[in-house]
Amino acid sequence: QVQLVESGGGLMQAGGSLRLSCTAAGRIFTYYDMAWFRQAPGKEREFVAAMGWKYDDTRYADSVKGRFTISRDTENNILYLQMNALKPEDTAVYYCNAEVASERFAWGQGTQVTVSS
Repeated sequence: QVQLVESGGGLMQAGGSLRLSCTAAGRIFTYYDMAWFRQAPGKEREFVAAMGWKYDDTRYADSVKGRFTISRDTENNILYLQMNALKPEDTAVYYCNAEVASERFAWGQGTQVTVSS
């Protein structure tokens, strides 16, 4: 069973930057379109960004476009989310997983990102 482990979250002032990392046993980032999701308190989990496994094509939610960048290190099996110009509304627990719902793995613990104004 694939175990996803997210890290890199923290407390940041608005306008700051953070880089999240996601690791997993097995080279899943080479064979699956992977994505970042987030869940704010009292809200449903939402899509943030995704990267295609074959062509490295990327997709972003409108709310983060131009501020967040998804990337991957296939050699070391790490998925990244670089978050710049953070806003208080970015506060959430961030998760990585397969983009396609039918291909999802068990959700990890996520990493908390808190942005203060």
